[in-house]
Amino acid sequence: MLIFQLSDVWSKTYPDSHAGVLVVRDAQNPARHALLEKRREALEEELRARYSGQDRTSLLNNPVLQAYDAYYRRFKKTYHVQLQLESILFKDKSIPTVAALVEAMFMAELDHLLLTAGHDLDSLRTPLTLDLATGAEHYTLLRGELQAPKAGDMMILDNEGIISSIIYGPDQRTQITEKTRHAVFTVYGPAGIRAEDIRLQLEEILENVRVIAPEARVEMLEVFGGNS
Repeated sequence: MLIFQLSDVWSKTYPDSHAGVLVVRDAQNPARHALLEKRREALEEELRARYSGQDRTSLLNNPVLQAYDAYYRRFKKTYHVQLQLESILFKDKSIPTVAALVEAMFMAELDHLLLTAGHDLDSLRTPLTLDLATGAEHYTLLRGELQAPKAGDMMILDNEGIISSIIYGPDQRTQITEKTRHAVFTVYGPAGIRAEDIRLQLEEILENVRVIAPEARVEMLEVFGGNS
């Protein structure tokens, strides 16, 4: 069983925040999956209907986007999931078509708007720790660039280093690949994001994964932090 722990400094700094973890074993990660593609297309149409008539300003009335906007503005950044949603709503773009496990994650992320990262379980050196960046650390981003996290940003580490941070996203070392059969999905929930909403998003990721791999099994589905 994967061990996920919270550092004392994280708990003291972000007492009203949460993190969710889903561990799935015996999955598959094909480049494309026809049933998942149909599900993605249906979600895109549902999102356009859900937010019909709204502009960028009115989107920020959404309490989930408000919570992330408040967090990102501390670091002079814009919540990138909101930008992705806007591209679907206002530019007629599609949810990125990538390897199926990652697409399953993206779909749930855009449905619920909660920041999510995916990792190959076999690449991790557990335990995982939710911590606070000092700004002196470094890790290699998905695109291969070495990056120092923002001081004060939430980050998750394993025994080899950072695997993700809110502001800069997931690392390259533990990324999901075509060989991934056991995956970990983590959701960051800053203050204002409810534990029950994180759980719902994790359950939707699992539902999407089981479209690809009906035999996939859950090792962990849990929300940490706050009053959960």
